[in-house]
Amino acid sequence: MHLVSAIKLWDRLPLKHRGYILEKSLCIRRVTSEDMNTLADFNTAMALETENRLLDKDITLKGAAALLENPAYGFYLMAEYNGEVAGSLMVTYEWSDWRNKLYWWVQSVYIKPEFRRKGIFRAMYESLTEQAKEAGNVCGLRLYVEKENKRAQTTYAELGMTPSHYLMYETDL
Repeated sequence: MHLVSAIKLWDRLPLKHRGYILEKSLCIRRVTSEDMNTLADFNTAMALETENRLLDKDITLKGAAALLENPAYGFYLMAEYNGEVAGSLMVTYEWSDWRNKLYWWVQSVYIKPEFRRKGIFRAMYESLTEQAKEAGNVCGLRLYVEKENKRAQTTYAELGMTPSHYLMYETDL
């Protein structure tokens, strides 16, 4: 399990962002089987909030468990602040034959409302960036965001992410 100590994480945060997190009590870790209900709750809440989609919790529970059981699919990170779960995100993998490395796709980002705009996602993203660099086979981080979710887009831009020149298309099966 990859843990980021609260002190190390705090010390890594740029000074201008340290004010958001009032104490050195933030831990970012990989999820365990005990986190499955929380992940399912977060995924259903996120879909309703960002896309007005009502998801079946049983399916989201099975989906989260499937990722944990199949690490080749990806992994979840969980943030805890003062021992309370504050948010999570999922990473899945895309192989790039052009780069001979992986892209890590950041998905299913959810921060509980009372923890938003406090630097939790920033800390998770910085931890993820560090993990990707340490892995050595990752060429970049990518994510997609719902077109109308301007608040999230602003957050991603503040982290230095830029809009891709690609459009996404899909076919539901």
